[in-house]
Amino acid sequence: MKDLPARRLLLVHAHPDDESINNGATMARYAAEGAHVTLVTCTLGEVGEVIPPALAHLAADRDDALGPHRVGELAAAMKELGVTDHRFLGGAGRFRDSGMMGTEQNDHPGAFWAAPVDEAAAPLVEVVREVRPQVLVTYDPDGGYGHPDHIQAHRVAMRAADLAADPAYGTGAPHTIAKIYWNRVERTVLEAAFDQLRTTAPDTFPGIAAVDDVPGVTGGDEITAEIDGSAYAGTKAAAMRAHATQIAVDGPFFALSNDLGQPLLTAECYQLVRGVPGAVGGAREDDLFAGLPEAGTGAGADAVRDGASGSASGAGPDSASGADA
Repeated sequence: MKDLPARRLLLVHAHPDDESINNGATMARYAAEGAHVTLVTCTLGEVGEVIPPALAHLAADRDDALGPHRVGELAAAMKELGVTDHRFLGGAGRFRDSGMMGTEQNDHPGAFWAAPVDEAAAPLVEVVREVRPQVLVTYDPDGGYGHPDHIQAHRVAMRAADLAADPAYGTGAPHTIAKIYWNRVERTVLEAAFDQLRTTAPDTFPGIAAVDDVPGVTGGDEITAEIDGSAYAGTKAAAMRAHATQIAVDGPFFALSNDLGQPLLTAECYQLVRGVPGAVGGAREDDLFAGLPEAGTGAGADAVRDGASGSASGAGPDSASGADA
């Protein structure tokens, strides 16, 4: 990739569907504005539960064919979001979905959770040095809700950011990511959205989830950026519907395989954990590239020549498909 837009955003997620639930509106907005959006998904999501009865045979305890199916779901979701650069870490199937914490899947050969962090970070370093993003989005140290693959995705993303900036590591020109954000959800906003679900659509799903079931929930004081994705609400919902084995969408609400309704949020929040805030006086940023003059200000920004080092091992654009449901 010799010529890239001036703004470049990298997102690192654990399984197919995480990206659409967490960042669908953000990804759609930046793609529409002409930024280069790169998604790296760490596993195929082989161990996810399956919602449609007709596809139940795909599950890991039956045909164990869910992973390849979810590759197609992710490709469809990315088409909805307008994102053309989506990859699997190290190539499709390099790391396997590890299942929920404490299950036997944690020890499955090739499980992402069991991989040495530096080994798993190496192909991500190649992506960073190729695309040279100014902004990285990933999970907090708990992975949002304690899933081993989410925790590992956090560790790998943060480690890769360090290694990519180290001129003594590997090949290719070093690159420092200017701003790193963790996914967040504001508790008071989420509580109000759940109130709306209980008031307006209490019977849409068999049950209603709890606030604490949602990954990344935190107080408003930890949120430093809020992306208004209201213009992309329909796009985000369409991307989530594309993950049909994992998500059921009904209007402004959705459910995972547990059939517990949740609000579909289009204001997506983040916590800046590395880099200089682009807003003053404690205000929230409304642009993840805020404060980065070299990143331009929107669609049509001049392309840059960055001396990219080439594709990551087995992980070129569209080579494949976020948190397990």
